[in-house]
Amino acid sequence: MNQLALSVSRGIARITEAALGPFQTAVIRVGFSATWLLFLLREYPHRQELYGPDGPWNWDLGRQLTGDNGAFTALLWFRGQFWFETAYALAVLASLLLMLGWRTRTMSVLFMLGVLSLQNRSVLVGDGGDNVLHLMSLYLVFTRCGRAWSLDARRAGRIRAARARGERVPPDRAGPLLWGVLGAVLVGVTAAGRMQGEWLVPVLLWGVWVAQALRWVVERRARSAEPRVLLDVIANIMHNAALLVIMTEACLIYATAGWYKIQGSRWQDGTAVYYPLHLDYFSPWPALGDLLSSSGTMLMLVTYGTVIVQVAFPFTLFNRRVKNVLLVAMMTEHAVIAVVLGLPFFSLAMIAADSVFLPTSFLRRLGEGAARARARLPRGGGGRPSPEEPRSPGDSEPARVGFPA
Repeated sequence: MNQLALSVSRGIARITEAALGPFQTAVIRVGFSATWLLFLLREYPHRQELYGPDGPWNWDLGRQLTGDNGAFTALLWFRGQFWFETAYALAVLASLLLMLGWRTRTMSVLFMLGVLSLQNRSVLVGDGGDNVLHLMSLYLVFTRCGRAWSLDARRAGRIRAARARGERVPPDRAGPLLWGVLGAVLVGVTAAGRMQGEWLVPVLLWGVWVAQALRWVVERRARSAEPRVLLDVIANIMHNAALLVIMTEACLIYATAGWYKIQGSRWQDGTAVYYPLHLDYFSPWPALGDLLSSSGTMLMLVTYGTVIVQVAFPFTLFNRRVKNVLLVAMMTEHAVIAVVLGLPFFSLAMIAADSVFLPTSFLRRLGEGAARARARLPRGGGGRPSPEEPRSPGDSEPARVGFPA
C-alpha cells in the first residue's frame, strides 16, 4: 500500500513539476506550422477560388454553411476583398512566427484561428491532412511548445544569463503591446456580434487572453513565489494533458484506419494499393505508379504491411525498440505517399503527428547537431557563439519578464 501511494505521489509530481516532452512538442509545433505555411504559399495564386468572397463557394454560401454547422471562421466577420487578403496574410505570418517560436503562446492561438478560419470557410478543400491540422491546431494552444528550439527559448536563456551576471533586464514591451492590440480586436469583434459559431473558440480566446493578463500581474506584483508556482503547475498540467491527447489522437487515427482496412475485400485479397496508383487524380508520376504496380508480390506485401503497421502501432508504444521500427516504417510510407500519390501536405501532417513519438535521445542529438552546424557558420565577432545563448535548447525556461511565451 505504501509503495502504491509512493508511486502515485511520484506520478503526480512528474506531471505537475515539469512540461513533459519539450523536444517532441517543439517538433510538432514546427511540423504543423510548416505544413500549413507551405500549403498557404503554394495555394496563394489560387486563394480566391478556394477561400475568396467571390469564389465558387461564395460569401453567402459560407454564411449559410456556418449558420447550419456552427463552425468558426473569421473570414465571414466582414465582407470584402480587403478583409480576406488581410486574414490570409495574417494566417501566413502566424504560421511563420509559430514555426520560429516567437511568442509561441500567442502565435499558437493565431495559428489556430488561421487554420479554422480558412478550413471552415470552404469545407470541400482538403486531402485528409486538413483534418489532422484542424485538430492539432486546437491542441497546440494548450501546450508549452516554445520550451525548445524557439526564439522564446533563446530569449529566456539570454535573460537568465544576464541575471546571473547581475545585469539589469529591461522590461518586456512586445508582450504587453501584442496583448493590448489583440485584446482590443477581441473586445471589438465580440461587442459587434461578429463572434459567431459554437462556444468553444470564443471561450478559448477569452480564456487565453485573461490568462495572459493574470500571468503578467502575478509576475509583476506577487510578493511571494506561491502564485507563480501555482500558475506553473496549472500550465504544466494542461501541457501534459494536451500532449497525451495528441498522442492518443495519433493512435486513434492509425487504429481506425487499420481496422477499417481489414474489413475491405481489396485489402483482404492484397490488391488495394493497386487502384490508387492508377487513378488520374492521384497519379502525378504515371510511370512511377506503373513501375510500383508491376509486381503482384510487391503490391501484396505493401498492402498487408500497411494494415499490419497501422493496427499494431498503438500496441507497440510500451516496447521502445518495436515502436521505433514501426515509426520509421510509417514515416517512410507517408514520404512515399507524398511522392507517388501527390499528397505532400497530407503526408507532412501525418509525419508531424508521428513525430510526437520520436525518442528524446534522438531529438537531443538532432538539436546538438544543428547547434554545431550553426556554430560553424561565419558570423560577426569572430564566429564565437554568444555566451548569452542557452547551452541546450531544452534547458531554457520561459522568460520571467513581461508576458509568458
